[in-house]
Amino acid sequence: MDPRNLLDWTLELTVVASFGRPGLVLRRRLFGWDSPAPNSMAGRTVLVTGPTSGLGRAATEALAALGARVVLVGRSPERLAALRDSLTREHGEDRFPVVLADMGSLASVRAAANLVLATESRLDVLIDNAGAIFAERTVGPDGIEATLATLVVGPFALEAALLPLMARTPGSRIVSVTSGGMYTQPVRLDDLQYERELWSGPRAYARAKRIQVALMREWNRRLVRAGIDVAASAMHPGWADTPGLAEALPGFHRRMRPLLRTPAEGADTIVWLARRSAAVGGRLYLDRRPRPFDRIPATRLTAEDRRRLWDAVLELSGSPDPIRV
Repeated sequence: MDPRNLLDWTLELTVVASFGRPGLVLRRRLFGWDSPAPNSMAGRTVLVTGPTSGLGRAATEALAALGARVVLVGRSPERLAALRDSLTREHGEDRFPVVLADMGSLASVRAAANLVLATESRLDVLIDNAGAIFAERTVGPDGIEATLATLVVGPFALEAALLPLMARTPGSRIVSVTSGGMYTQPVRLDDLQYERELWSGPRAYARAKRIQVALMREWNRRLVRAGIDVAASAMHPGWADTPGLAEALPGFHRRMRPLLRTPAEGADTIVWLARRSAAVGGRLYLDRRPRPFDRIPATRLTAEDRRRLWDAVLELSGSPDPIRV
């Protein structure tokens, strides 16, 4: 084995060093990460959900700096407008359309998708980044538990609605932004909406992220079998110092802060996946390298489990099946 790969995988086993800033710094040196050429994404359109803070904002700013047209999808008209104005001032042109959408509301997601379909001629990259952790179990407007609605069902409906546009855009890809916390949680196929256990917001979030990754794998399988030129992949950013982390896990944030990555460092692999000339789907990445889907055997999902999960989320979304295989 290449000594660099051996060191990388040894680092991965430590978790703390791997997910923290030391892992990113070491891998950048080990593998000689390239820097993108100026304007290397000019002419390409990227849609980012949750672009106004944390990883989403860092990815948006990096993609804008590479010349991409970035569709900003979020809930707050004021924050979206402020971001659009900031990007326009910095880059001297307005290529940052705003689309209002609450990912926890299917009506809102469908309205946003219809607007994108009506106004965009291509969609090269869809970055599924928006997320939330709820202190108490909350049911959204469609009768779906809010974590599952925001992180899973809403994004699924958006991807399904925008698939025809992406299929017409050569080399397009979906990038799901997950969390390393998903390694700790199984998927309860008999309790997707967390109705049978004592509520834990962080645990519900981690489970939704595991569902997100499982669905990404099923998306990619179906896309390949259907011969559709869209790749679906996932990444996790390691531990990044974002407002969401500080708010949801203040104790963890306080203890680990010296090791946390900056939002831009956490978002590096998002941008790397978005700008790659050849899209590779069906994988989970950390620091530009594929990683295992499972760390604990008890959390593993079979191919049949993933098909059942697809059917369950499809039913919750109320969408027609976007890929029949």
